Amino acid sequence: MEKDLRQQKTTIIKIALFGPESTGKTTLAKQLAEYYETEWVPEFARDYLQEKWEENQHICVADDMMPIAYGQTALENQKLASANKYLFCDTNLMVTKVFSEMYYGFCDPLLHEAALTHEYDLFFLTDIDVPWEKDDIRDTPEGRETVFSVFKQTLIDTKKPFITLSGDKESRLAKAISIIDNLTIAKESGFSSDDFVQIYNRGISFDVILKQLDVFKKGIAKSTLLRPATINDGILSLSENDFKEKALFFDKYKDDFKIKKFVPASGAATRMYKFLIAFLNDFYIQKETINAYINRKNDKELAIFIVGMEKFPFFAAVDKKLREIYPDFDVLERDYKNYYFIKLLLSPDHFNSANKPKAVLPFHLYKTHIANPIEEHLNECVHYASSRNVSNLHFTVSEIHQDLFEKAVLEVKGNIEKLSGIEINIGYSYQNKSTDSITIDTRNKVVKDTNGKLIFRPGGHGALIENLNNLDSDIIFIKNIDNVIQNHIEQITLYKKALAGVLIEMQQKSFEYLRLIEAGEIAEENIAAILRFLQKEFNVEMTPDFNKFTFENKITKLRDLLDRPIRVCGMVKNEGEPGGGPFWTINKKGIKSLQIVETSQVDLEDKKQERILAEATHFNPVDLVCGIKNYKNQKFDLAQYVDQNTGFIVEKSIEGRSVKNYELPGLWNGSMANWLTIFVAVPLITFNPVKTVNDLLKAAHQPQ
Repeated sequence: MEKDLRQQKTTIIKIALFGPESTGKTTLAKQLAEYYETEWVPEFARDYLQEKWEENQHICVADDMMPIAYGQTALENQKLASANKYLFCDTNLMVTKVFSEMYYGFCDPLLHEAALTHEYDLFFLTDIDVPWEKDDIRDTPEGRETVFSVFKQTLIDTKKPFITLSGDKESRLAKAISIIDNLTIAKESGFSSDDFVQIYNRGISFDVILKQLDVFKKGIAKSTLLRPATINDGILSLSENDFKEKALFFDKYKDDFKIKKFVPASGAATRMYKFLIAFLNDFYIQKETINAYINRKNDKELAIFIVGMEKFPFFAAVDKKLREIYPDFDVLERDYKNYYFIKLLLSPDHFNSANKPKAVLPFHLYKTHIANPIEEHLNECVHYASSRNVSNLHFTVSEIHQDLFEKAVLEVKGNIEKLSGIEINIGYSYQNKSTDSITIDTRNKVVKDTNGKLIFRPGGHGALIENLNNLDSDIIFIKNIDNVIQNHIEQITLYKKALAGVLIEMQQKSFEYLRLIEAGEIAEENIAAILRFLQKEFNVEMTPDFNKFTFENKITKLRDLLDRPIRVCGMVKNEGEPGGGPFWTINKKGIKSLQIVETSQVDLEDKKQERILAEATHFNPVDLVCGIKNYKNQKFDLAQYVDQNTGFIVEKSIEGRSVKNYELPGLWNGSMANWLTIFVAVPLITFNPVKTVNDLLKAAHQPQ
């Protein structure tokens, strides 16, 4: 036998099966070789040790390790010569190395070095969830978990690209084929095996990565605005009496529904304190006064913060801590007091405000306590999002912040339940990592960190359509975490209930028509009535060729238009807030519809589009009520109603480099683009977001 441990160089994609004995490696290698019509490399040690056993019943000893290694290498090189695009290796020198270390406490340096340097495009780590099968040369089934962990740790320590395969042989084969096909595409697209495994472990389909790269290359088409949605032209205007009637209508039927409130609340409050962070990074108290800094930077936000400092709900707590840290605080100059206040507010060792989620920050000062947004949302929830004395509230959170949420909920939930007589159920979910985006540079090249790893960023709030899709509820209220109010809970309740009343009323009419269609009881006059209903209530404009359809095709079209999730969206008067608004749009197929459009979705170089954007009379405050079940009480698959062409390319900076990421179609615009939509004008009092800390100084967030 030639004593050579060198691998032959090749462009063949080599897959190594790696794992403890009796975990299906041989079966899978044979299956894959047959599927891809290529070669597979058997386990040299099996024949070698079987022959040794049959000759004199001798078992494997330490001196057998090197002959096995030489034989395995020669066999692999031999099979490589006749392989077709792929080679599947039942085993490899890394397996020999592991067994040598496990059974004999050492590994020959030549074997150790060769095992580390032998290259494979991917390792399949075979799980121990298959039955152990006895033969002459296998050990005992005891301790399989320990052996498996050794194999897995070896791959981690040696930084080999691997994916664990579990399940029966049929599911393993299907999974392996899918992985290999995608790995092939990845390598052809310039990605390494390590890149591919990172993407796979994040749960991202490689097709999605290719689509993201295509979006970066081609860009995203801008929305085409026809005109702003205005009162009586896309936006429903209700009188105060109308609101009361709709709210009563909701109260009448609410116990027939599973109701939930959905609050997007992921991420830290960094942007809320952005101007204070910039101040601390650029201000040197020994060199200039704060007033000089404000003038130099034209920092009006900082000036407002300092003037209103004593009105913030957290002032007393920070002030108290300052006096504990600085015994001579009272005699310090005003600039030093203000500087230390801001520094302590943001310090990771003390209040750490910018790194906490908004949900747990002090927002409102009451006579008896200070309330955070979680408390305010729980309080709102029992007022309008309850049925049968049960209120359900769902937060989307960052995994690292869930403990903070749970602690904050625990502090207030019992008291709110006691005062309201309503039981509150709290649920949490995370933004799925499979919706993340890779990062590219200005030349559309994939960006990696200093460790050579791909950089992923969350796919934006549009990713939360998956979270919404997973909820088992009939009616869902959606409201942002920072849009809470200290006063006027009765008014907020009225308008939220009224929006839900509109939803239920429209659902009832839609469902009635759909049941008639299903029963085959639609006549020509019913078609005209349904058309009027769609146009009047949902602002659906039918294409001109509809009248040319056959009767049956008209029914099919109407069923498709009616049988969709419904959203009723509150709209407030536009007062210059950044963000989206209601517009009439037209798509590439010439279909006109009402949409919530963000400024970034508009081609601002087109003067006509810019003018239409500027003419908007209303603004989207993220005040939605959604119906996500059909007339048969079945959940819609919300993914089917997303306009995939309405995502966003966002520019960021990483370590001084300009980079780009793709964000999914927004939750309340592109992700709901193909829902039935109703816009309702609601008073400004319903919109009180806290985008910066200074917003807490507004009347809606101050004690009366």
